[in-house]
Amino acid sequence: MSLLKIESLTKRFGGVGAVDDCSPEVASGSITGLIGPNGSGKTTVFNLVTGFIPKDSGSVSFKARTIDGLGPDRIYALGIGRTFQLARIFPRLTALENMLVPVRRKGLRALFSGAAWSHEKERAMEMLEFLDLSLVAKTLGGELSYGQRKLLELGAVMMAEPELVLLDEPAGGVNPALLERIGDRIRRLNARGITFLLVEHNMSFVMNLCSEVVVLHRGRPIASGRPAHVRSDPAVLDAYLGA
Repeated sequence: MSLLKIESLTKRFGGVGAVDDCSPEVASGSITGLIGPNGSGKTTVFNLVTGFIPKDSGSVSFKARTIDGLGPDRIYALGIGRTFQLARIFPRLTALENMLVPVRRKGLRALFSGAAWSHEKERAMEMLEFLDLSLVAKTLGGELSYGQRKLLELGAVMMAEPELVLLDEPAGGVNPALLERIGDRIRRLNARGITFLLVEHNMSFVMNLCSEVVVLHRGRPIASGRPAHVRSDPAVLDAYLGA
C-alpha cells in the first residue's frame, strides 16, 4: 500500500525543468531510495513534498489524503519528517535540548521555563541512547562531529513520532564507522514501522539499505524496482555514465 503517492509532479525554475512529470510512490513500511546524477531533481522533489517550495503542477498524497498547498509545519504535523543535506541543529543548544525542540510547541522560550517535561526528557534520553549519543547529551550541538550532528538531527525528527521520514543525503560527509551506525539505526527504526525515503549519492549505502530504488534523470523517473534490477538497468547506466 502506498503511504506517499506523487502524481505528475512538475517544477520549473525560469526556463529550467527541475522536476518533470514525476510520479514515484513510497510503499508503507519500505526504505525507498531516490537516486540520480547531480542536478536530477532529487532534493527539489523533497522540497515539493514537504511544502518548502510550491509545485507548478501535479499532486502529492499522504495516506490517501492530498497535502497540496500545505506549508511545512502542517505537513510535519501530519506525520512527515525530514532531514537536510546540511544537518539543521541548534549549535548553541545541547544535544538533549536539540531533541526537545520538536516537542516544544510553545517555542524555544518554553525550553527553559522550568515546566515539568520529565516524560519528554526521558523519551529524548532513550532516543539519544538508541543513537549512541547519550554520552554527548550535555554537549553543545556546535561541538559535535558532522556524523553526530546527522544522527542528532535524525533523533530530533523522531521525537515528533513521524510515520514517514525523508532523509536528504544521510551518508554525505560521514566517516565509515558512523555511516554503519546510521544505516543500522535506519533499519531498526524501519523495523518499528517507520517508512523512509532517502536521497543519497553513496550507491553502496543505498543498495545495501533500500528495498526499492527510484532513479531520476533530468527530473523524470527512468527506472524503479529492487536494487539489483536498477543497478543493471541500461537506462540507469547510461544516465550516470552520460552525466
